[in-house]
Amino acid sequence: MATSMDLIKPLVTLVAIVNPLGIVPFFIHYTQGYSHAQRQRTARVSAFSAFLVISLSALLGQQLLNFFGISIASFQVGGGLLLLISSLSMLNAQPAEAKGSAEEVRATEAKAAMGASIAVVPLTIPLLTGPATISTMVIYATQSRHWWELGLLVGYGVVVAVISALTFSLADPISRVLGKTGINVMTRLMGLILAALAVEVMATGLGKLFPILERAG
Repeated sequence: MATSMDLIKPLVTLVAIVNPLGIVPFFIHYTQGYSHAQRQRTARVSAFSAFLVISLSALLGQQLLNFFGISIASFQVGGGLLLLISSLSMLNAQPAEAKGSAEEVRATEAKAAMGASIAVVPLTIPLLTGPATISTMVIYATQSRHWWELGLLVGYGVVVAVISALTFSLADPISRVLGKTGINVMTRLMGLILAALAVEVMATGLGKLFPILERAG
Protein backbone atom coordinates (compact mmCIF):
# COMPACT_ATOMS: atom_id res chain seq x y z
CA MET A 1 0.00 0.00 0.00
CA ALA A 2 1.35 3.42 -0.97
CA THR A 3 2.36 5.72 1.89
CA SER A 4 1.62 9.43 2.01
CA MET A 5 5.25 10.13 1.10
CA ASP A 6 4.99 7.86 -1.95
CA LEU A 7 1.87 9.73 -3.05
CA ILE A 8 3.40 13.19 -2.65
CA LYS A 9 6.75 12.33 -4.24
CA PRO A 10 5.52 12.74 -7.86
CA LEU A 11 4.32 16.26 -7.07
CA VAL A 12 7.66 17.21 -5.49
CA THR A 13 9.50 15.82 -8.51
CA LEU A 14 7.21 17.63 -10.96
CA VAL A 15 7.56 20.99 -9.22
CA ALA A 16 11.34 20.55 -9.11
CA ILE A 17 11.56 19.74 -12.82
CA VAL A 18 9.08 22.30 -14.11
CA ASN A 19 10.45 24.98 -11.74
CA PRO A 20 8.34 27.91 -13.04
CA LEU A 21 10.41 30.31 -10.93
CA GLY A 22 13.47 29.53 -12.99
CA ILE A 23 11.55 30.25 -16.21
CA VAL A 24 10.46 33.73 -15.07
CA PRO A 25 13.41 35.50 -16.81
CA PHE A 26 12.56 33.71 -20.07
CA PHE A 27 8.89 34.64 -19.71
CA ILE A 28 9.80 38.30 -19.23
CA HIS A 29 12.19 38.16 -22.20
CA TYR A 30 9.74 36.53 -24.61
CA THR A 31 6.82 38.78 -23.63
CA GLN A 32 8.67 42.08 -23.94
CA GLY A 33 6.37 44.60 -25.57
CA TYR A 34 3.24 42.63 -24.64
CA SER A 35 0.35 44.39 -22.94
CA HIS A 36 -0.76 43.24 -19.49
CA ALA A 37 -3.71 41.37 -21.01
CA GLN A 38 -1.45 39.64 -23.54
CA ARG A 39 0.96 38.56 -20.81
CA GLN A 40 -1.87 37.17 -18.70
CA ARG A 41 -3.24 35.23 -21.66
CA THR A 42 0.23 33.87 -22.47
CA ALA A 43 0.61 32.74 -18.85
CA ARG A 44 -2.76 30.93 -18.90
CA VAL A 45 -2.18 29.23 -22.26
CA SER A 46 1.32 28.13 -21.25
CA ALA A 47 0.07 26.71 -17.93
CA PHE A 48 -2.81 24.85 -19.60
CA SER A 49 -0.45 23.42 -22.22
CA ALA A 50 1.85 22.18 -19.45
CA PHE A 51 -1.15 20.46 -17.83
CA LEU A 52 -1.96 18.72 -21.11
CA VAL A 53 1.59 17.44 -21.51
CA ILE A 54 1.70 16.15 -17.92
CA SER A 55 -1.73 14.52 -17.95
CA LEU A 56 -1.32 12.86 -21.37
CA SER A 57 2.07 11.51 -20.33
CA ALA A 58 0.50 9.98 -17.22
CA LEU A 59 -2.51 8.50 -19.01
CA LEU A 60 -0.77 7.20 -22.14
CA GLY A 61 2.69 6.41 -20.78
CA GLN A 62 2.07 2.71 -20.15
CA GLN A 63 0.57 2.23 -23.61
CA LEU A 64 3.61 3.86 -25.22
CA LEU A 65 5.99 1.57 -23.34
CA ASN A 66 3.97 -1.48 -24.37
CA PHE A 67 3.90 -0.31 -27.99
CA PHE A 68 7.68 0.02 -28.16
CA GLY A 69 8.29 -3.09 -26.07
CA ILE A 70 10.24 -1.21 -23.37
CA SER A 71 10.36 -2.65 -19.86
CA ILE A 72 9.47 -0.45 -16.89
CA ALA A 73 12.88 -1.09 -15.32
CA SER A 74 14.74 0.03 -18.45
CA PHE A 75 12.63 3.16 -18.67
CA GLN A 76 13.27 3.91 -15.01
CA VAL A 77 17.04 3.75 -15.55
CA GLY A 78 16.86 5.86 -18.72
CA GLY A 79 14.38 8.32 -17.25
CA GLY A 80 16.37 8.57 -14.03
CA LEU A 81 19.52 9.34 -16.01
CA LEU A 82 17.65 12.05 -17.90
CA LEU A 83 16.44 13.53 -14.61
CA LEU A 84 20.01 13.47 -13.28
CA ILE A 85 21.26 15.34 -16.35
CA SER A 86 18.44 17.87 -15.90
CA SER A 87 19.35 18.32 -12.23
CA LEU A 88 22.96 19.06 -13.20
CA SER A 89 21.69 21.82 -15.49
CA MET A 90 19.64 23.24 -12.63
CA LEU A 91 22.63 23.13 -10.28
CA ASN A 92 24.28 25.44 -12.84
CA ALA A 93 21.21 27.71 -12.59
CA GLN A 94 19.89 26.66 -16.00
CA PRO A 95 16.35 25.39 -16.77
CA ALA A 96 15.85 21.65 -16.29
CA GLU A 97 14.56 21.30 -19.84
CA ALA A 98 16.94 22.22 -22.65
CA LYS A 99 16.39 25.51 -24.45
CA GLY A 100 17.24 24.03 -27.80
CA SER A 101 19.85 25.12 -30.33
CA ALA A 102 20.75 28.74 -30.93
CA GLU A 103 19.06 28.54 -34.33
CA GLU A 104 15.81 27.31 -32.76
CA VAL A 105 15.88 30.10 -30.18
CA ARG A 106 16.46 32.75 -32.87
CA ALA A 107 13.64 31.30 -34.98
CA THR A 108 11.28 31.41 -32.01
CA GLU A 109 12.22 34.99 -31.22
CA ALA A 110 11.60 35.95 -34.85
CA LYS A 111 8.12 34.43 -34.69
CA ALA A 112 7.42 36.24 -31.42
CA ALA A 113 8.50 39.50 -33.03
CA MET A 114 5.94 38.90 -35.78
CA GLY A 115 3.22 38.45 -33.19
CA ALA A 116 3.13 34.64 -33.07
CA SER A 117 2.23 33.06 -29.75
CA ILE A 118 5.17 31.82 -27.69
CA ALA A 119 2.99 30.32 -24.95
CA VAL A 120 3.35 26.75 -26.25
CA VAL A 121 6.81 26.97 -27.85
CA PRO A 122 9.20 27.68 -26.21
CA LEU A 123 7.55 28.46 -22.83
CA THR A 124 5.66 25.18 -22.42
CA ILE A 125 7.85 23.00 -24.64
CA PRO A 126 10.70 22.71 -23.91
CA LEU A 127 11.18 25.21 -21.05
CA LEU A 128 8.39 24.10 -18.68
CA THR A 129 7.79 20.55 -19.89
CA GLY A 130 10.02 18.39 -22.03
CA PRO A 131 11.65 14.94 -22.05
CA ALA A 132 12.46 14.99 -18.33
CA THR A 133 8.88 15.88 -17.36
CA ILE A 134 7.38 13.32 -19.72
CA SER A 135 9.76 10.60 -18.49
CA THR A 136 8.88 11.36 -14.88
CA MET A 137 5.14 11.07 -15.49
CA VAL A 138 5.53 7.84 -17.45
CA ILE A 139 7.64 6.32 -14.65
CA TYR A 140 5.13 7.21 -11.93
CA ALA A 141 2.19 6.15 -14.11
CA THR A 142 3.69 2.69 -14.59
CA GLN A 143 4.01 2.38 -10.80
CA SER A 144 0.30 3.15 -10.31
CA ARG A 145 -1.84 0.16 -9.32
CA HIS A 146 -5.24 1.87 -9.03
CA TRP A 147 -7.22 4.23 -11.23
CA TRP A 148 -7.29 6.85 -8.46
CA GLU A 149 -3.47 6.97 -8.43
CA LEU A 150 -3.51 7.90 -12.13
CA GLY A 151 -6.18 10.47 -11.32
CA LEU A 152 -3.91 11.85 -8.62
CA LEU A 153 -1.10 12.28 -11.17
CA VAL A 154 -3.48 14.22 -13.43
CA GLY A 155 -4.45 16.29 -10.37
CA TYR A 156 -0.79 17.06 -9.79
CA GLY A 157 -0.72 18.34 -13.36
CA VAL A 158 -3.47 20.78 -12.37
CA VAL A 159 -1.45 21.89 -9.33
CA VAL A 160 1.67 22.47 -11.44
CA ALA A 161 -0.38 24.37 -14.04
CA VAL A 162 -1.87 26.65 -11.34
CA ILE A 163 1.58 27.29 -9.85
CA SER A 164 2.97 28.08 -13.31
CA ALA A 165 0.10 30.44 -14.16
CA LEU A 166 0.45 32.32 -10.87
CA THR A 167 4.22 32.54 -11.18
CA PHE A 168 4.06 33.91 -14.72
CA SER A 169 1.26 36.31 -13.80
CA LEU A 170 3.48 37.71 -11.03
CA ALA A 171 6.68 37.54 -13.11
CA ASP A 172 7.61 41.22 -12.78
CA PRO A 173 7.24 41.54 -8.98
CA ILE A 174 8.94 38.14 -8.46
CA SER A 175 11.85 39.23 -10.60
CA ARG A 176 12.16 42.51 -8.68
CA VAL A 177 11.98 40.87 -5.24
CA LEU A 178 14.24 37.87 -5.83
CA GLY A 179 16.50 39.26 -8.51
CA LYS A 180 18.67 37.05 -10.69
CA THR A 181 20.65 35.80 -7.68
CA GLY A 182 17.53 34.74 -5.76
CA ILE A 183 16.09 32.89 -8.76
CA ASN A 184 19.43 31.13 -9.31
CA VAL A 185 19.54 30.02 -5.67
CA MET A 186 16.02 28.59 -5.90
CA THR A 187 16.86 26.81 -9.16
CA ARG A 188 19.97 25.23 -7.61
CA LEU A 189 17.97 24.11 -4.57
CA MET A 190 15.39 22.45 -6.82
CA GLY A 191 18.25 20.86 -8.77
CA LEU A 192 19.66 19.30 -5.62
CA ILE A 193 16.26 17.82 -4.71
CA LEU A 194 15.82 16.54 -8.26
CA ALA A 195 19.28 14.91 -8.25
CA ALA A 196 18.39 12.90 -5.13
CA LEU A 197 15.08 11.80 -6.64
CA ALA A 198 16.80 10.86 -9.91
CA VAL A 199 19.27 8.58 -8.12
CA GLU A 200 16.40 6.89 -6.31
CA VAL A 201 14.52 6.25 -9.58
CA MET A 202 17.65 4.85 -11.23
CA ALA A 203 18.39 2.63 -8.22
CA THR A 204 14.89 1.16 -8.37
CA GLY A 205 15.25 0.40 -12.08
CA LEU A 206 18.72 -1.10 -11.69
CA GLY A 207 17.46 -3.26 -8.83
CA LYS A 208 14.79 -4.72 -11.13
CA LEU A 209 17.23 -5.27 -14.01
CA PHE A 210 19.94 -6.75 -11.78
CA PRO A 211 18.29 -8.43 -8.75
CA ILE A 212 21.72 -9.17 -7.29
CA LEU A 213 22.06 -5.45 -6.56
CA GLU A 214 18.92 -5.53 -4.40
CA ARG A 215 20.19 -8.57 -2.51
CA ALA A 216 23.54 -6.86 -1.98
CA GLY A 217 21.74 -3.82 -0.60
